[in-house]
Amino acid sequence: MSNGTGPYVCGIDAGMDVVGGKWKALILWALDHEGTLRFGQLKRQVPGVSEKMLIQQLRELEADGIVHREVYREVPPRVEYSLTEMGEGLNEALGPLGAWATRHMDQILAAKHRDVA
Repeated sequence: MSNGTGPYVCGIDAGMDVVGGKWKALILWALDHEGTLRFGQLKRQVPGVSEKMLIQQLRELEADGIVHREVYREVPPRVEYSLTEMGEGLNEALGPLGAWATRHMDQILAAKHRDVA
């Protein structure tokens, strides 16, 4: 079922494609709260992510126009990541989801605990 939006059924489908997975939302959060970051700084802001996964997620976010990658021709080379205007807008859109999750954190954790038990 397509309504002229390509492979997506609706806007939420497209949005979840952009932020899908565990790490992308955390990368967006870090860049929103800390501003422009180098790779090592960003890796420290996203605990548990492997270097390989962080590189992959950053490449996807860059390809989607969410993250800007700036390479400085220095020795050693310096690379910085920041949010694009579209990335800033995406973070604003994710704000209500974060607020909802904060309000319901106890229930979410209880449900997850029941699934494991």
